[in-house]
Amino acid sequence: MKTSTDRILTTHVGSLPRSAAVTDVVFGREQGRPIPDEEFARVIAAAVREVVAKQAAAGVDVVSDGEMSKISYATYIKDRLTGFDGDSSRNPPGDLEDYPNYLKKLASSGGTPTYRRPRCVGPIAVKNLQPLHDDVAWFHAALEGSGRTEGFMNSASPGVIALFQPNDHYPSHEAYLEALGEAMRHEYEAIVNAGFVLQIDSPDLGLGGHTLFKGRPPEEYVRLANLHVDVLNHALRDCPADRLRMHVCWGNYEGPHHHDVPMDVVLPIALRAKPQGLLFEASNPRHAHEWTVFRDAVRNGTLPEDKILIPGVLDSVSNFIEHPLLVAERIERYAQIVGRERVIAGTDCGFSTFAGFGVVDADIVYAKLAAMAEGARIASERLWRKAA
Repeated sequence: MKTSTDRILTTHVGSLPRSAAVTDVVFGREQGRPIPDEEFARVIAAAVREVVAKQAAAGVDVVSDGEMSKISYATYIKDRLTGFDGDSSRNPPGDLEDYPNYLKKLASSGGTPTYRRPRCVGPIAVKNLQPLHDDVAWFHAALEGSGRTEGFMNSASPGVIALFQPNDHYPSHEAYLEALGEAMRHEYEAIVNAGFVLQIDSPDLGLGGHTLFKGRPPEEYVRLANLHVDVLNHALRDCPADRLRMHVCWGNYEGPHHHDVPMDVVLPIALRAKPQGLLFEASNPRHAHEWTVFRDAVRNGTLPEDKILIPGVLDSVSNFIEHPLLVAERIERYAQIVGRERVIAGTDCGFSTFAGFGVVDADIVYAKLAAMAEGARIASERLWRKAA
């Protein structure tokens, strides 16, 4: 994983807006329409080339494939693993349940995406990794000539799969997680072996507090969240830490978020995970103040010296284009805590967590990314000038 040597690098969480053509073929397959393999490949390969080029033009250093082929960051696994079928009822986050009128407004206005969330109904094992191999090939082809030498690919953590796909088969949550970890291990290792940085998406450590673990005592959340990390670490046992990064968030939606588990509870759990890089929300009004948690972790010696921080310097649910000076300020704050060499600028979450769904206008997404790149340039000038 590239780190800073002479300037602050930029990246993001992964998902980016899909075109109408991409949304049509992705949902077409989800709905059982006969989409020929060659048509699907043509549309997605072209979309990956375009999205990599747009990231490069915006000044993003470490780019992704935008998750073009996936309908969502967690439910895509039903096409790659056995044991999943059907659908499941939705479990609204606890903060939205406190405001039922707003929850109803989101649902009726299209503010909540509709897609199938299968359940675990049988033994989990690898079914078909060809979709992953296709993603790898399309991304490699898109990177050629893009001017970007490092890319990352997203993969769901065992915990977030369990969050979205309820278990009807295994005798316990622990057994379900272990089966997921062993099956996902093949995808994790394939991405690393393909030469990409592997990003583990693990919102179960944050969002899970007011969804999967909703209503449980705080100590039960801590126990289960630590279990999720243990299973993840075991699944990553053959992947080098410096080829790994992990994203933690509390749900990529505009809402009250007043039930979000505080960062001072989440951080000690997240730091136990093997990935060297940690991406986290740091811009939105509920979590922008939590930079102090990282400051205190350095002071008390609990933040490992090899961890790379990738704070969100852009809000992913707002159409405001952040001012580059604000972006620079946010970057510098974390650089002052852990050193400029251990900070990469990122985003709070993905900009299109679900295909065809995103509250931020597609053109504004890239304007925001360009603002991040300019803010990183400003921060770099200041940070390296101070050190001269």
